[in-house]
Amino acid sequence: MKDKLSRFVAIMLLVIPGVMATYGFLSMKDAFFHQFEAEGYIHWGKFVLGFILFGLGVAFIGGWTFFRDRKRNYVAPRFKAKRRRQ
Repeated sequence: MKDKLSRFVAIMLLVIPGVMATYGFLSMKDAFFHQFEAEGYIHWGKFVLGFILFGLGVAFIGGWTFFRDRKRNYVAPRFKAKRRRQ
């Protein structure tokens, strides 16, 4: 039971930032295309909030992927952890 719960938590740690990034992207898109309607102005608050949500979501998923790949030794030599000389 503990294994299933830990896997569920791990999936939620990736799904929540993914949904956050998706909502941020859609918010930016809606704010941008709103300027082409009759009122003709962009919703800057909605655009900035969407940009922040999108950036945080993508940064979290990218950082998690990079950390996992570094741990499994899948990255290029320049991204590997530096070892101290003894």
